[in-house]
Amino acid sequence: MNTNAIASSTAQPRATVIFTCVLAALAGLMFGLDIGVISGATQFIQAEFKITDHMIEWIVSAMMFGAAVGAVGAGWLSATLGRKRSLILGGVLFVLGSLLSGFAWSPETLIAARVVLGLAIGVATFTAPLYLAEVAPEHIRGAMISTYQLMITIGILVAFLSDTALSYHGSWRWMLGVIAIPGVLFLFGVTLLPDSPRWLMMRGRRAEAVDVLHRLRGDAQVVAREAAEIEEQLKTPQRGWHLFLENRNFRRSVGLGVLLQLMQQFTGMNVVMYYAPRIFQAMGYATDAQMWFTALVGLTNVLATFIAIALIDRWGRKPILYTGFSVMAVGLGVVGSMMNMGIQSHAAQIFTVGMLLVFIVGFAMSAGPLVWTLCSEIQPLKGRDFGIGCSTFVNWIGNMIVGATFLSLLNGIGNASTFWLYGALNLAFIALTFWLVPETKGVTLEQIERNLLSGKRLRDIGQ
Repeated sequence: MNTNAIASSTAQPRATVIFTCVLAALAGLMFGLDIGVISGATQFIQAEFKITDHMIEWIVSAMMFGAAVGAVGAGWLSATLGRKRSLILGGVLFVLGSLLSGFAWSPETLIAARVVLGLAIGVATFTAPLYLAEVAPEHIRGAMISTYQLMITIGILVAFLSDTALSYHGSWRWMLGVIAIPGVLFLFGVTLLPDSPRWLMMRGRRAEAVDVLHRLRGDAQVVAREAAEIEEQLKTPQRGWHLFLENRNFRRSVGLGVLLQLMQQFTGMNVVMYYAPRIFQAMGYATDAQMWFTALVGLTNVLATFIAIALIDRWGRKPILYTGFSVMAVGLGVVGSMMNMGIQSHAAQIFTVGMLLVFIVGFAMSAGPLVWTLCSEIQPLKGRDFGIGCSTFVNWIGNMIVGATFLSLLNGIGNASTFWLYGALNLAFIALTFWLVPETKGVTLEQIERNLLSGKRLRDIGQ
């Protein structure tokens, strides 16, 4: 056989699966855009509507409330409509919420608009990692799911840059409304995606599932093996709630997913994303410098995410988490200490900014992408929608708590103590990773499920 033909037949499915995964991961772009735009807009919203810090916390956290509700409904939507149609619905809600935000005539209207945006993000953050886990082959699954986190960081960066440009005119309505444009582009792109082969199997559409697998894998033997494994798992129907009540081992995996998402949220990353200009103000910077340093935070977040994509399927999940939590604890501890001593000189300002960026690197290379990866890997197929739905719901509850309390913490216990608190939490997460988190590098989802349901310790289900 012609070797060029062999290479071509191998390359085409690989290119197809990468294209499919990257396009699905663009759901993360919408999430990132929404995180980023509110960060730069809050000071102008506060000035126009003459509202308090507490009302700003409500406006910021309203999106997370909507996302929590969206995440609850996303499990049913994903199982009933399918992963692809759920992503389309999320895109429609995102465009509507963005436009309403840009035209908001009162703080209450803006809160309502951000709840709609949250519904979109809740559906997307549930469905996109699930879809990616189901279409990517195991040897690149970690990198492909990490692409979702990369898109979040790119969205944040683009929003920060947009906010910086529009801040010279105080155009917060444009800041919030312009993200409808990439939302429309996402809607067009997602129509090109295939349905998840696992979902098609769940709906009894085996021929279509095999056809999708052929396009994604190329190798007939690999397709036959994967289709057989999926069919074996589907002999027990998707009964997440009943499985949760009946099966102790499934409750363990749901509990681990919930814990992982709480760990991700309480690293302190999102307080930096939502309130970066306020943090730089506390370091002594004027408005223009606040916005440009906020953009630098976004750029650092993007670049550091490539570390995770490069290492996740080489180092493994746990070594990267150990490294990331350690780096974050050190970064926040030093920032808190600098604020406690007082940032008087320009050199002290630059050093403190540098340590905050070190913290960003620690998150972007570890807990950011890896938590989504692990949460999509550890749930058994027949309860995967329910398990990921629970963990995603808790992610947004944690996110809402963080967003709704940060300014109150700053005003209550002070800048230094707030950063020390989050630094101490990152130290605690190192111990939790050691005792509870499994290493899933290079292991099939089916093997992880067998280990879980056989009663192995959570930290051993990837062996």
